[in-house]
Amino acid sequence: MRPLDPRLLRYASATRLTLAAGALVTLAQTAAIVAFAWLVTQLVVRGIAGAPFPELSALFAGLVIVVIARGALLWLAEAVSARGGATVVGQLRGQLVDAFGRLGPGGLAGRSSAELTLVAGRGMDALDGYFARYLPQLIATAVAMPLLVLVIGWQDLTSGIILVLTLPLIPVFMVLVGWATQAAQKRQWSALSTLSKGFIDVVAGLPTLTLFGRQHRQEAQIRQVSEEYRSRTMKVLRMSFLSGFVLELAASLSVALIAVAIGLRLLGGSLDLSVGLFVLLLAPEAFLPLRNVGAAYHAATEGMAAAADAFEVLDAAAGVPSDEPVAAVNASGLVFSDVSVQYDGRDAVSGFAAEVPPGELAVLSAPSGAGKSSLVAAALGFVAYSGRIAAGGRQDAAGRRAAIAWAGQRPGLLAGTIAENVALGDPEPSAPAIEEALRAAAAGELSPGLVVGAGGVGLSGGQAQRVAVARALYRLRARSCSVLILDEPTSALDAATEGELLASLRRIADSGVAVLIVSHRESVVAAADTILSTEVLFDVAR
Repeated sequence: MRPLDPRLLRYASATRLTLAAGALVTLAQTAAIVAFAWLVTQLVVRGIAGAPFPELSALFAGLVIVVIARGALLWLAEAVSARGGATVVGQLRGQLVDAFGRLGPGGLAGRSSAELTLVAGRGMDALDGYFARYLPQLIATAVAMPLLVLVIGWQDLTSGIILVLTLPLIPVFMVLVGWATQAAQKRQWSALSTLSKGFIDVVAGLPTLTLFGRQHRQEAQIRQVSEEYRSRTMKVLRMSFLSGFVLELAASLSVALIAVAIGLRLLGGSLDLSVGLFVLLLAPEAFLPLRNVGAAYHAATEGMAAAADAFEVLDAAAGVPSDEPVAAVNASGLVFSDVSVQYDGRDAVSGFAAEVPPGELAVLSAPSGAGKSSLVAAALGFVAYSGRIAAGGRQDAAGRRAAIAWAGQRPGLLAGTIAENVALGDPEPSAPAIEEALRAAAAGELSPGLVVGAGGVGLSGGQAQRVAVARALYRLRARSCSVLILDEPTSALDAATEGELLASLRRIADSGVAVLIVSHRESVVAAADTILSTEVLFDVAR
C-alpha cells in the first residue's frame, strides 16, 4: 500500500492544491522551528555569559513572536488538511457515484450493494484520518526533515553524520510494524465488509425467516461475525500502540547518541556551547516528522484500504467505452440504430433498429431471453453496446437518462411511505403530483401516507408494481421527460387493472410522450401503435 496513491491525484484534483498548501505551511513551520532553536540558544548562552536584561529583551520579544507564529501555523496546518481532506473526499465520493452510474448494474454485478455502500460511506469518511493526521506528517517528512538535517550538518558536521546514520532506523521499524498493521487492517476491513453484507442479507430475508420461525438461527452468525470484528479491531489498536512505542524508542536512542557526542565534545572543548545547544534543540525536531508518520499510519490504513477499493471501481468505470460524442439528433423520441449487446461473449441482441416517435405507444414483445431487458439497460446506459441510441434528441448516456422516465421489472421500493417512494429523489415533492401519479398508475386506492417495508413489504406484487410505475410517471412530469419506458408493468395485474393502466398510458402517449412498454402479454400488444421485436418490426393501426 503506497503512502500516496497516484490515482488520488488523478481522481481528486483538490489533492494537488492540498499538497501544495501543506508544503508551504510546512516550510514556514520549519523556519519557525529553526528560529525558535536559535533564539533559545542565544538567550541561554548570553544569559550564562552575564548579558544584561536590556540586551536580552529583544531576543525575548522575538521568541514570543516565534511561539505565537508556531501556534498560528499549527492551526493553519490543521485547517488546510481538514478543508483539503473534506474537498478531496467530496470529489472522490462524487466520482464514485458517477462511476456507479457509468458501470450500471452489469458492471457492478460482481460487487454487493453492501460493499459499495460501505466504500462510498464509511470508507470515504475514513479518509479524513488520512488527510488530517497522516498526510501532513508525510509532507513534513518530505519537506521539513531534509531541511533540518542540512541545518544541523551545516552547524555541526559530526552531529549531521550521526543523524544521517540513525534516521534510517525509524523507516526500518516503520516497515516492519507497518506490514503487520496493514495485514491486520485488511483483515479488519474484510470482517467489516462481511458483517455489512451478512447483516443486509439477514434484514432482507427477515420477513421470510420470521414466517417460518427461523429468525433466531441467524443470531449466532451475526454474533460470531461481530465478535470477530471486535477482536480484529483490538489487534489493530494493539499494533498501533506498539508501533508508537517502537518508533519513540528508536527516535529517543538516536537523539541520545547525538546528545552524548555533543556532551563529550563540550567537555573536551572542541565544540562551542552555542552550536551544541542549537543542534541539540533541532535534533528531536528532525526525527519528529518521520516518527509521527509511523504513529499516524494506523489512522490512515482504513481510509487507504477503502480508497484502494474505490479506485478499483473508478478504474473499471474509466475502462467502460463512452457513448457516442455528446450530440443532438433530429428525432426527439427513442431511436435504436444497429444496436448490439453482448453477454459473456454471446450476442443478446444483434443489429436491432427501431424508432418510437413522440405521441406513440410501442410494445417490445419477444420471448423470454430474447434481449428485451438488455435493450432497456442499453438505453439507460447500464450495459455496454455497439450502435447508436438516442432519447430526447441526446445520444450520450447522461442525456438519455435525463430524458427517460422508467420502471423496471422489480419495483425496488424502499422502507418508508408510498409518497416517499413515488417522489424518490425529489428534494421538494409535490403532494398533488404524487396523488396524480398514483391515479395514472391505476393505484388511486393506495394512500400516499401508507408505510411499506423494504422491497415493498406490506403490499401485494401488483400494488408494488403500480407504485413503481407511479414513480416513473411522477418523474416524467416533474422533470419533463420525453420518453417513458416500462418493463413488464402489468405482469402481476388482473385484467381490469391492466386495462385501466393501459388506458392511462394511452393518454400519456397522446400528450406527446414516446412510450415503450416491454411485455409479451397479448392485451398489452393489442393496445400498441407499434410492435417491436428483437428480430422484426411490425406496424399496426391504432
